Amino acid sequence: MHTEVVIRTDSEAMGMTLKSNWPWKLAVALALTGTTALMAQMPAGDWWSFGRDEGGGRYSPLGQITPANVAQLIPVWTFELKPADSTSKRLLVSNTTPLAVDGVIYLASPYGRVVALDGATGVERWSFPLPEGDGVAGRAMDYWPGDAKTPSRLFFGTRSGKLVALNIATGRQADHFVSIDLRTPEVMNGSKDGDNPNNFAYEINSAPVLAGDVLITASRLQESPAQGPSGDIRGWDARTGKLLWTFHSVPRPGEAFHDSWGGDSWVKRSGVNAWSALSVDVKRGIVYVPFGAPAYDRIGSDRPGANLFSSALVALDTHSGRYLWHFQAVHHDIWDLDMPVQPTLMDVRRGGRVVPAIAAMNKSGYLFVLDRVTGKPLFPVSETPVPPSSIPGEQAWPTQPIPSLPPPIVRQSMSAADIATLTPELEHYCRARIARERATFAVPFEPLRADHPVVRFPGSGGGPNWGGGTYDGKRGLFIINTSELPSIEQLGRDAKGNWYNVAPQPSWFGMGGLRLPCQKPPWGNLTAIDVAKGRIVWQVPLGITDSLPLDRQKTGRPNVGGPLATATGLIFIGASDDSRFRAFAAESGRELWTFRLGASAHATPITYLGRDGRQYVAIVSAGGSYIGSPNTASRLVVFALPRKGEPGVSVAASASQPAVRDNPSRPPATAAPASENSAEFAPGAMKAFAVTNCTACHVAAQVTSQRKSRGDWAATVEKMVGFGAKVPDDQFDPLVEYLASNYPAAR
Repeated sequence: MHTEVVIRTDSEAMGMTLKSNWPWKLAVALALTGTTALMAQMPAGDWWSFGRDEGGGRYSPLGQITPANVAQLIPVWTFELKPADSTSKRLLVSNTTPLAVDGVIYLASPYGRVVALDGATGVERWSFPLPEGDGVAGRAMDYWPGDAKTPSRLFFGTRSGKLVALNIATGRQADHFVSIDLRTPEVMNGSKDGDNPNNFAYEINSAPVLAGDVLITASRLQESPAQGPSGDIRGWDARTGKLLWTFHSVPRPGEAFHDSWGGDSWVKRSGVNAWSALSVDVKRGIVYVPFGAPAYDRIGSDRPGANLFSSALVALDTHSGRYLWHFQAVHHDIWDLDMPVQPTLMDVRRGGRVVPAIAAMNKSGYLFVLDRVTGKPLFPVSETPVPPSSIPGEQAWPTQPIPSLPPPIVRQSMSAADIATLTPELEHYCRARIARERATFAVPFEPLRADHPVVRFPGSGGGPNWGGGTYDGKRGLFIINTSELPSIEQLGRDAKGNWYNVAPQPSWFGMGGLRLPCQKPPWGNLTAIDVAKGRIVWQVPLGITDSLPLDRQKTGRPNVGGPLATATGLIFIGASDDSRFRAFAAESGRELWTFRLGASAHATPITYLGRDGRQYVAIVSAGGSYIGSPNTASRLVVFALPRKGEPGVSVAASASQPAVRDNPSRPPATAAPASENSAEFAPGAMKAFAVTNCTACHVAAQVTSQRKSRGDWAATVEKMVGFGAKVPDDQFDPLVEYLASNYPAAR
């Protein structure tokens, strides 16, 4: 059965000229018949993908744990991610979400292996080691139930750019599926990962998604320089690994919307990749792709135009990769706003009918609720005039789309009146930094400047991020966590002409980086939105600041990782950098239960049914992420309601909490101005290693312009390892020493 729908793109709002074969209204045929495999019903006690289902709902129908008994939860077993025979000196960070199938947990470890664990006891069933030096990339794997001829499989990407399939029963590589090298010439654009000077990153940053028998992959790429691997989306046969289709994220000559790139700015353009998670409407055969900004993502003077499909949600036919519709949330993105949140499918009752909808967000905190068949917003969206750029040659887009409802869930700017006054020291530090650096406060969508730093809000960390939200369809609530983090940025160029942030470090506007942000709290929130009415039902701080006096601790905290909702009206979430795992009431936002972990859980929890019939809740507690939380533990922690006499297990920190590395009341060191050698690393035995591992995502000057203490360089390298940098144990300390010696903090 097929139906024809008429789709209106947002091109008219952008004033684009389209080819005659792409009229303002695009008619497409959507196949409503699903393919075989994923039409199978997922059992209530399972968790098959990053968002539980491929629609990103993170909603469980399980009902043993309720608001009335959640405070009784105890940790009943743990699994240390670091193997007993590991020679690693460090605890490695992880943001992964485990899967649960028929009472068995499947977990990717940062130590280069995938394990299957009994969901009731944690006993290991099998372990699959990856080749030495490789590891599972991204934040989850994906489960395919197979069919009568093909056993069920686990799919995941590796840091070496491979796509791997395992037989879920044996833990061995799946028959008739040869691991795919994703770094094909078609996407690498003449570069080759590992070959300097083109040491560009290319790997899967989030799990692949399944649409029936089609496995769909996106990618993580560098943020600068502008040219490099492409962010194309590809569909593969889940049985054989055969390439089925490719969708160009930057349209090529002859393709629709190619004219959104001025001149030859499309050639070898990097960025415009879906580094966050994709979602699938299996019934309709549509995959939803949240694309990020182009490289470089802070200035677009070399890429005039709206730059499709950057910072847009794009709907594609899962069988062919054919374009269906798009919604661009940021035109000509020069703020790194991306589309970091996995799109969430939802059915919304409006005007007496149920609308198949989808929630899309960028880092600014605007929620766009769209009809997922047509791409049309459910609430009016206005093209709002925004400031021009002060940089010669930059043609900032004159308007940006702002939804009438819901209101933004993150504040959109700050001023001197918003500077935090929690302590005299914090207020003095923040005001002194503004005066010392001659920084100004940006209004919404104000482009960055080259003559002085600006404080923009929210900064490059958001807002919302890759953890995504959860949809409680029973209550009609979309619930998502956000950070409230400003950043200080200023544009400059290195000796090679590459743009980068030359503002004095740290770029986070806070005392001690993220420890004490400079604006008045909250610094992190959990928010529930009624998507049918477009209103905020409740918003509460997420996290506490332990270092503040007790009466001032409830500030909310920077956070990354996602929530899950249950049919009983609970919201479970870690995410905050205070090492807590919490449960909230979905109806009111009231905090019902809090548990202190050994390290912050910058991951998404899952809930599942063990083979013993018991409901469990599990989360990875391993610090890390771009927030840089200490890696004081590296384990999976599993909770349940206690049985009679069951004591629970310890989840204390496995390593000491690092001391505060520098006196946070001292002004930060000023970054050295870009000089003729700022684009090169300093001479030394570790120079080649630094070039290889510190320029996969950024130009060299982004590193060499910084001045930090040894402790802060160690924290930076640890954070980059969490992002995928390949720094073996025996090279970690030498690299940190090289950076600290050549780029030390000013005294």
